[in-house]
Amino acid sequence: MEKKQPSSNDFIVIKATEDGVNVIGLTRGTDTRFHHSEKLDQGEVMIAQFTEHTSAIKIRGNATIMTPYGELTSEKK
Repeated sequence: MEKKQPSSNDFIVIKATEDGVNVIGLTRGTDTRFHHSEKLDQGEVMIAQFTEHTSAIKIRGNATIMTPYGELTSEKK
C-alpha cells in the first residue's frame, strides 16, 4: 500500500481474519463514548472513515487494518 499525507477524507479498511471481530466507533468531544458498533465475520471487509462525530475506531479480534500510513494486524488478547 502506498503511503500518503493525512487528509480529513481518509478511509481505513478493516478485514476480519476470524469470526466475531468488533469494530467500535468512538465520539469526539469532552466525553469519549461509543456511538457505533459492528461485528465482522472472517473474510468480511468494512471501510471506515473518521468524521466530525468519529474521533477513534477500536478493533477487537484478529483483523488486517489498511490505512494510508501502512498496514497492521490486530490480535486477540
